Amino acid sequence: MNGIQVLYEDNHLIGVNKPAGWLVHEDITEDKPLSEFVKEYIKIRYKKPGDVFLGVIHRLDRPVSGAMIFARTSKGLSRMNELFKKREVNKIYWAVTKERPKPISGELMHYILKDPEKNIAKAYDKPSNRSKNAKKAVLEYELIAEIDGYCLTKVILKTGRPHQIRVQLAKIGCPIVGDIKYGFKQANRDGSIHLHCRSLEFVHPVKQEKVYFEADPPDDRLWNQFMEVVG
Repeated sequence: MNGIQVLYEDNHLIGVNKPAGWLVHEDITEDKPLSEFVKEYIKIRYKKPGDVFLGVIHRLDRPVSGAMIFARTSKGLSRMNELFKKREVNKIYWAVTKERPKPISGELMHYILKDPEKNIAKAYDKPSNRSKNAKKAVLEYELIAEIDGYCLTKVILKTGRPHQIRVQLAKIGCPIVGDIKYGFKQANRDGSIHLHCRSLEFVHPVKQEKVYFEADPPDDRLWNQFMEVVG
């Protein structure tokens, strides 16, 4: 309808596949964000006059793609916010790196401190005076495929810290392809990075039924190769 891919939809919630390079919410660039495209979709599909309510529940960094959930009602927004706060939303990401994680599966625990002025985060192995305001960050990871010198790693977030997957993988020597902010040597031509939210799973906060949906990664050579193997 306006270029967005809808993955899940009911009266309270709408799930979409965020393209890499799109903002989730307005910022100083004044570029049109994904939230406005979703509002347009709802307005046109349901022939809604006037303003459309849409609650932003969570975010993905601009160069990241993948599954997102928005709220279509205030009830949906407040209850989904509570699910995220309680960490009752299962988020699975795919990350492509050149370096092989060692070991090939495990748990990473760091303390992350973000510099809002520079929009960059740093991961520390343990808290110290220098990182006293850092937040504990935990994720699980597993190498699931290797093709032509590239590695595809599945990541399950246990916490939701700024740039968490990007900075934690970089911390163990595995910067994400295209992510020059965190140590990869070359940017992707379109400014994206090869980090993708593959799926979201949770119990619907109003209907009390399981919700699960997947988002296909962007249509490029590297992602397509991995999709042939694990998709």
